[in-house]
Amino acid sequence: MTKINRQWRLKTRPEGMVDTSNFDWVEEELGALPEDSVRVRSVYLSLDPTQRGWMRAQRGYRDPIGIGEVIVGSGVGIVDESTHGAYKEGDIVVGMLGWQDYATFTGKGVDSLTQVQPMDGVPLHYYLGVLGFIGMTAYFGLLDIGDPKEGETVVVSAAAGATGSLVAQIAKIKGCRVIGIAGSDEKCAWLTDDLGLDGAINYKTEDVFARMRELCPDGIDVYFDNVGGDILNAALALINNYARIVACGMISMYNAEAPVPGPSNIVNLIVRRAKMEGFIVLDYFPRAMEAIMPLGQWLMSGQIQFRSDVVDGLENTIDTYNRLFTGENFGKLIMKVADDPMTEAK
Repeated sequence: MTKINRQWRLKTRPEGMVDTSNFDWVEEELGALPEDSVRVRSVYLSLDPTQRGWMRAQRGYRDPIGIGEVIVGSGVGIVDESTHGAYKEGDIVVGMLGWQDYATFTGKGVDSLTQVQPMDGVPLHYYLGVLGFIGMTAYFGLLDIGDPKEGETVVVSAAAGATGSLVAQIAKIKGCRVIGIAGSDEKCAWLTDDLGLDGAINYKTEDVFARMRELCPDGIDVYFDNVGGDILNAALALINNYARIVACGMISMYNAEAPVPGPSNIVNLIVRRAKMEGFIVLDYFPRAMEAIMPLGQWLMSGQIQFRSDVVDGLENTIDTYNRLFTGENFGKLIMKVADDPMTEAK
């Protein structure tokens, strides 16, 4: 039976928020699978702020997505067909599947796939979150770069998001006092009531600097930055001597149509002899199990919670993607493309 592959391809480079006019919806028949190749059927696709940068013409830490190319992104899926000795039909894999139903990997591209052994009852999208690169980002970003010490004050922006919520919980496990910043009263209540944070700030309704100063009377030792902009500037004003700022993301700037001025309080890095360091989780992939093992143990023991925001239907991807920038998502934003064999009746 002929199989149809539905895809979202880049049509024009977005200016500001993405729009359906920036993409082409393509449906095409799948051809025969070449030798030594693997074809993966997508189950879940990860929607991430970094993809917005890949849609620009400028090269970042990877080449930009070309006009006419499938939108790049990670996903978890099931091997649908294989002519490669390392994989067989039915294997569960994680890789850069892109915004499409089927992804075909040939030659050295097969090496980019990672096979996972799923746990009973654990949805496959967890391997794009707490048990995948999101968990690694939180773990290595906080512990390697932030280097928190017991009793220190840690502030996390976008703390109700996928990465931020894990960072905040790991910091609590390490004995820190943790303040989270989020975009609604509901999210702030989740941070304090469910995750046990010591305080939360609603950046949409509160004066962030004033509340941060109130909740951090002894200053900030570690600031985990996911947003940049005014919130980063407020944190810089309150850092302690030898503070560490983890530059994980700057989502407030990703849709900017002109260069954004740098923070006015950057001089405090000198005054406070502080460190601000950026990182890309790809650099930590060789150490993946250092993070995945403890994260899995904390998850199973109930020491950490992980929340996913799952939206059904590949056709809804573009409208759903913008929720990352409006703050509508609550947790890890995921597109469900097909039934999950781990949680749904076969």
